[in-house]
Amino acid sequence: MRALRSFLSFWYDFIVGDDPLVAAGVVTALAMTALLAHAGLPAWWLLPAAVLMLLAGSLARATRRR
Repeated sequence: MRALRSFLSFWYDFIVGDDPLVAAGVVTALAMTALLAHAGLPAWWLLPAAVLMLLAGSLARATRRR
């Protein structure tokens, strides 16, 4: 049981890391990209735009804290 807990803890720390909002944003962007692609619409632009917005938001929150 300890090994399973350590394994899950590693993956939580690896995926979520320091900012759970960024992790949720990435999951949302991936889901939206899949929906667009499934609908036959061009979806290539969504992930780069989402990454830029998530990075800007993360940096803004980090600089406000200090």
